[in-house]
Amino acid sequence: MKALISTACGGPESLILGELPEPQAGDGQIVVDVHACSINFPDTLIIVDKYQFRPERPFAPGGEVAGIVRAVGAGVSGFAVGDRVIAACGNGGLAERAAVRAANAYPLPASRSFAEGASLLMTYGTSIHALKDRGRLKAGETLLVLGAAGGVGLAAVEIGKAMGARVIGAVSSAEKADLVRAAGADDCIIYPQQPFDKEASKALAEQFKAAVGPKGADVIYDAVGGDYAEPALRSIAWEGRFLVVGFPAGIPKLPLNLTLLKSCDVCGVFWGAFAARDPEANRAHIATLFDWWAAGKIQPRITATYPLERGGEAIAALGDRKAAGKLVVEIMP
Repeated sequence: MKALISTACGGPESLILGELPEPQAGDGQIVVDVHACSINFPDTLIIVDKYQFRPERPFAPGGEVAGIVRAVGAGVSGFAVGDRVIAACGNGGLAERAAVRAANAYPLPASRSFAEGASLLMTYGTSIHALKDRGRLKAGETLLVLGAAGGVGLAAVEIGKAMGARVIGAVSSAEKADLVRAAGADDCIIYPQQPFDKEASKALAEQFKAAVGPKGADVIYDAVGGDYAEPALRSIAWEGRFLVVGFPAGIPKLPLNLTLLKSCDVCGVFWGAFAARDPEANRAHIATLFDWWAAGKIQPRITATYPLERGGEAIAALGDRKAAGKLVVEIMP
């Protein structure tokens, strides 16, 4: 079968269009004819051996797919050949077919496209886990989202609104700010590009403080890292929760005296490990997402699509922080 393959550690330009063996449906698995595969930040890491796990090469990146069930393995119930599904697969999604654990698959409503379906699980799953479990976000609280125009950022904006929060988005351009406001943010600020010296960092902290208000941000969702993290932390409320989601701008170092002064929590967010450790809680979250999706409270925003042979371009765009919304590789018509 055709696939976009990583044969050696390297950037998106190292991926080649080639052939991989046909996947088989093992115990507890289904094989999916992949119609769409969304691109997520782990795809930029896994090909350069910087992700939490390293699949044996050759492999296809792509951790989130939508398509039609082609085969059903032993011990699987609830799925049949021909069903429309979405699934988290870790890797292997940038291929014509993928074997996935049935426990990580969900029916795709007939009214939703494959591209939309492929854009739901990782970003919205990460953000609902972050805000509900780690951030303990409550209605009426203020949520500050860094990197609000990215996939997980937009999901956090929409979920924050669905949970009744006041949501402030922080982005790097006016175009991205428009997208975040369209997703429901109450306000949006545009921050400058790092690196920041001491005075620039202080100025950004004041910008964050002005946006969130005198009480501070009850929850800060940091999907950016780098020089943006410390100024954001300085805007946190008493007993606020700072959520560590991702590091496209680099891994930050935080002065821990700030956590003492605000009596705040710094909370790591690793959705994949959470889903593996507590699958029932994760499935309950996904059920909530489907309810919100049906009610129009959330909607994956796809800003560009690519054919399989150009999947590396999609990964490069995400890695270069040029993307807003979701990028999707369409594999079958």
